[in-house]
Parts: sequence; C-alpha cells; structure tokens
Amino acid sequence: MGLPLGLAFADRGLRVTLFDINPAAVDRVNAGGMPFDEPGGPEVMARVAGRTLDATTDPASVALAEHVVVVVGTPVDEHLNPKPQAVPDAVAALAPYLRDGQLLVLRSTLYPGVTAMVERLVASLGVDADVAFCPERIAEGKAMTELYELPQIVAARTERATDRSAKLFRALTAQVVPLDPEEAELAKLFTNTWRYIRFAIANQLYMIANDFGLDFERIRGAMAYDYPRAADLPGAGFAAGPCLLKDTMQLAAFNNNNFTLGHAAMMVNEGLPLYVVHRLEQRFDLATMTVGILGMAFKAESDDTRDSLSYKLKRILRFKAAGVLTTDPHVRSDPDLLPLDDVLGRADVLVVGAPHQAYAGLKPRQPVVDIWDLYGNGVVV
Repeated sequence: MGLPLGLAFADRGLRVTLFDINPAAVDRVNAGGMPFDEPGGPEVMARVAGRTLDATTDPASVALAEHVVVVVGTPVDEHLNPKPQAVPDAVAALAPYLRDGQLLVLRSTLYPGVTAMVERLVASLGVDADVAFCPERIAEGKAMTELYELPQIVAARTERATDRSAKLFRALTAQVVPLDPEEAELAKLFTNTWRYIRFAIANQLYMIANDFGLDFERIRGAMAYDYPRAADLPGAGFAAGPCLLKDTMQLAAFNNNNFTLGHAAMMVNEGLPLYVVHRLEQRFDLATMTVGILGMAFKAESDDTRDSLSYKLKRILRFKAAGVLTTDPHVRSDPDLLPLDDVLGRADVLVVGAPHQAYAGLKPRQPVVDIWDLYGNGVVV
C-alpha cells in the first residue's frame, strides 16, 4: 500500500521519497517500473518517477522529510495472535533520523493500543514530533482510484497533529473523518472483519444450497432483484489475502478471544477448500484423477498470492488426488505454474481458484468447480 500512496502524493505535486529495505524493489521504482500489478500505477509512475518521486534504501532520507508515513506489514504469528511490536520496531529503527517538527503518520493496520505505544516511544526519544494514525482503507487493484475517492480517517491525540495530518491527506481527498486513535484502530479492524464475516455468510449459504443441488447464484439474484435489503449479499468464493483473516483474528485477540462470530467466519472461509475437495471425492474417484487449478492469486486480476486459498486447495489435493496442475496469467513468482493450455490438456477436472477474466471465455471439456459462478453453470460439485 505504500507505493500507491507515494505515487498519489507525487502525482499531486508533493515531493516523495520511498524508503524500503528491498533493493530490488527500489531499483525497479527508480527505473520507472512497478514491482507488482496495480491498475493505473504504471501511468502515474511514468509521470512522477525521477521527478517528484524517487526510492532509496538509505534510512537517512527520513531525516529530510516533513511528513514520515510508516507503511509496514502487521502480521499475526503461527497461532494467529497479533504481533503488535511490528510498527513500534519499525519506528524505533528510524529513531536516529527522526527530528523535531516532523509529522509521523502510522498507515498500517494497528492492534488497538499501538498508536499509544508509538507516542510513548517518540516521547522517550526526546523528539518533538506529532503522531497520527491514518489507516489505509483501499482495496488492492483499486488503489489509484480509491485513494482519491474515499474519505480519509484521521486520528491524533492533539489538535495540531490532527490538523497537520488532515492537511496532508486533503492533497488527495476533500473528505476527512476525525477520530481518536483508539477509535480509528478499531474502525480499521471492524471494517475488515465486517467484510470477512459477509463473505463467510455468502460461502455458508452457497454450501447449503449446493448440498441440496440448488443454484446459489440464481437464489442470490432473486433475493437482490429490486430488493435493496438483500443487495449487499456478496457472491461465494475464496475469502483470502493478507488482511481479512488476520484482522479478524487481531480483533478476537483484543477481545480476549471472545469473538464467536469471527471465529465461525474463519471456520467457514478457511474450510471452503476442504469442502470443495470433499464434494469432489463424493462425485469422482479423485485418487485416480489430475486436478487443474485455474488462478493462484488471492483475488481476480491480481498477481498477489499472499495467503491465497488456492494454495491451501493445492496442498489438500496433493494428498487426495493423483496430481495437481496450477496456472495463473498474472502470478510471476511461482515456478510450478504451467501454461493454461497445458493444464486444460492434462487435467481431468478443473477448479476455479481465482476468477480472472482470462478464464471467462473458456469452454473446458472437463467438469469445472466454479464457486465464483464465472461460467454461470449453477451447481458445480
């Protein structure tokens, strides 16, 4: 999320330096390239690279900035417990370069209380810098439009920090929404948790309909037809990626693991690959068949495989099926991927892992497990 934000600021005339510890990514940006797919990004990069935007691996660049925006990952551990030190550790690493008068903006999703931790850290350094939490709320693949269209939540402890961060983000959007830091931390977690639970509801309803031989998409279409109270029910599909499950589990941990609805959503969404394999076993002699997975990114038209459930599906099928073949037109980081024609020619059954438009016009000879309803074929397994 840091690169799209930097591109947007630079395109609005701000002077932006991107500091990163990945030399390959820095070199690619300085050469005017994008390290990952983001619609609209290459066009902006062509306008700003080497002009109002550059990248570096030198942390001393932080000392030259009026505004320092921290965008680092906020992971959970192997037990799905939050690791709240990620952002404070990143700020601590920059301690020699922080100076009086700077505005330090925390952009990452934060476990509640982390903004206060950073405030205490900055104070302990003897640096008179303002601290604000301004969470990103954009969706991957829509960053270069949503950065300008969505209201920006601005949270700080002091009026000066609030005013400065609001002024910064008004370079992108006219609307800012002020909150206290703890309110903003929960607002971000609530947002991703709400989306994750909505997807779980759709996936549970899909499984119910499918188990009775009925077409979930026809039912959903009828529910939503000229009926606004059902219009927000999403379609079924793998609910994955680096944010939704993680943030739902962070919220559960914050509430002493007293979050039955969140844990139930995790069981439904994370269980969908197992459900697909179970239904395949009921219909076919899966142990003698080769399964092809179409799409390994975590969402359509993306090259991002982080926490993709297609890989969970692949692991299960490697145990259950005679063979597994995978393909994806966008992913470049997986050496096991095969050309689409190879998968179509060799697989006995196909599973749509990510509903890329590249698959929409196909007419496969094999049965297709199409949870996403890419082909409109109703009951799939």
